[in-house]
Amino acid sequence: MHAAPQDSRPLSPHLGIYRWQITMAGSILHRMTGVALYAGAAVLVMWLWAAAYDAHFYQFLHGALGAWYGQAALVGWTLAFYYHLCNGIRHLVWDMGYGFTLPVARRTGWLVVISACALTALTWCIATLPEL
Repeated sequence: MHAAPQDSRPLSPHLGIYRWQITMAGSILHRMTGVALYAGAAVLVMWLWAAAYDAHFYQFLHGALGAWYGQAALVGWTLAFYYHLCNGIRHLVWDMGYGFTLPVARRTGWLVVISACALTALTWCIATLPEL
């Protein structure tokens, strides 16, 4: 018995017709933002611990979080928080049995993305306002 050459093997039929959808991307992003929230929580705990016990480490973290890359990470963490929150609310609505039709699932998927971006922008606009 001999094996057929690699290029003569049939491809799975779904490879030609399958395409990304907002519901699938939303599910993957929900998991990724959950992991990002864990990482951000670890940084928050380190920052709080350093503020209480280690002034030098606190100064290091304060400098790192104040730099452009730290600010970018904080914006990303904020975006992850709001995305996870909004998508969690969407999942609660699903748990109640609503929003399962394809058009509604698409609309709410985009609503989650838009809401997360808007809430992140609003939060950072308010956070960076000069003191009155």
